[in-house]
Amino acid sequence: MKKILISDKLADAGINFLNEQEGIQIHIDTGLNEDQLCEIIGDYDALLIRSNTKVTAKVLKAASNLKVIGRAGIGVDNVDIAAATEQGVIVMNTPDANATTTAELAIAHLFSLSRLLPRADSSVRAGKWEKSKFMGAEVTHKTLAVLGFGTIGRIVAQRGLGLKMRVIAYDPFVTPEVFAQIGVEAVSLEELVKQADYLTLHCPMIEKTRNIIGAPELAAMKKSAMLINCARGGLVDEAALYDALTTGEIAAAALDVYAQEPPKESPLFELDNISFTPHLGASTSEAQVAVSVEIARQAVTFLQTGEAINALNLPRLSAEELKKSQQFMQLANVLGKVLVSLADKPIDHLEVAIFGKAAELEIRPIAVEAFVGMFTGQLSTPVNRVNAENIAQRQGIALVETKSTEAKGYVSLLRIVGRYGSEAITLEGTLLGDCHPRLVSINQFEVEVVPEGMLLVTRHDDKPGVIAAISSILGTANINISRMEVGTGDNSTQAMAIISVSTPLEAELLASVCAIPAVHSATQICL
Repeated sequence: MKKILISDKLADAGINFLNEQEGIQIHIDTGLNEDQLCEIIGDYDALLIRSNTKVTAKVLKAASNLKVIGRAGIGVDNVDIAAATEQGVIVMNTPDANATTTAELAIAHLFSLSRLLPRADSSVRAGKWEKSKFMGAEVTHKTLAVLGFGTIGRIVAQRGLGLKMRVIAYDPFVTPEVFAQIGVEAVSLEELVKQADYLTLHCPMIEKTRNIIGAPELAAMKKSAMLINCARGGLVDEAALYDALTTGEIAAAALDVYAQEPPKESPLFELDNISFTPHLGASTSEAQVAVSVEIARQAVTFLQTGEAINALNLPRLSAEELKKSQQFMQLANVLGKVLVSLADKPIDHLEVAIFGKAAELEIRPIAVEAFVGMFTGQLSTPVNRVNAENIAQRQGIALVETKSTEAKGYVSLLRIVGRYGSEAITLEGTLLGDCHPRLVSINQFEVEVVPEGMLLVTRHDDKPGVIAAISSILGTANINISRMEVGTGDNSTQAMAIISVSTPLEAELLASVCAIPAVHSATQICL
């Protein structure tokens, strides 16, 4: 008999499904604090939660029999995934079960803003009849701009197309083919905000997207434009939004999420051209049923068959295979991070090849680990060997794998090629002594780089004085250089420098490096 603890409220449909399963025994105990959970968790094979239960390292240490944690919903901030992995506990979520509900809330806000519904409601309640004051606008033929084109963003786009709107979207990790399949025009972030009649946000909240809509973006929008955020608080600079709404830079806004939840004493509350909802994105009966039933199904499937659906931390290899491939998987991960840092457009095609002794290994886990490196830090959902390949497929990235026993001067060699349109970036790496990773080429430039820490990569004319000029800028800024490698390509008048620096360069300092006449480009890579 497999025992499942449910420590947060799940919809009855999920509970009923579990009660119908043979060999499954459930216990419901909500509102537990950490110590109370630690006292009982050792008796259970599975733990089903929502957002209230905090699954800490302490809880996991006490979970001697726990095999799987199921989150009814997408966010897993309340689960210590690293500790769960260390304890051998699988963490799974339901990333798409409430997508439709969240998308529909964004569309609801779109209509509400267009027809001034909150203000009109307040007016009628006050005994007024101000028909001429609440002159709205049609959404038909207007431009709906979607920032973030994952599952929710795509549903919003489809709804917008159904309303006869022109839909444009920006997502640097989605290929043009995916946009085209839905009938949406892919544009840059700058064009997105400039062309938007309605700008709706559906991207993850990561460091790169914090305040992605700030004062510059708001200033670039139409004065008649309206902003909708049903994604994550922190994507919009709320102070800048206040200024934009008070000065008329944009017409109106609607927020379902906030930098601080619940928001307290926000100056935005003073304005009548913004409306608010209390993080209602997943708050429909249908969504609650969907996530509850889905996580119940996933947990039962895993306990009965071992299949882990939407797992966030499950290795695909046996312990023996993992040991053989571990070093090359780590190298592939690093090369994936380098690749996505160097690419200035979404990659639509990834080629992974292993040569020499490495060709004895299974290539798929190595290739998937390259995806992990590419996506890590780019998405709100944790990325690992379990879900990276599915994410790549969803983003429209094709994978090609090849092997050869010939290694061209190396015992083993790993090559990854990222293609976007007619352009490509080729990286090669190897292991020294079977355990020390090295980046040995970038495109036609041969190098030998220790791929760790903060790297500054420059493309420049191959002539005297360039490296000295770069070093001078870094030295003046008190940035230490620990390693430097300069590579030149065959029959090329250009060179490439890979410089290991002690701290990241601020934007102004990076611009100074780019301003050196002989420097064509400068890119920072954090490994």
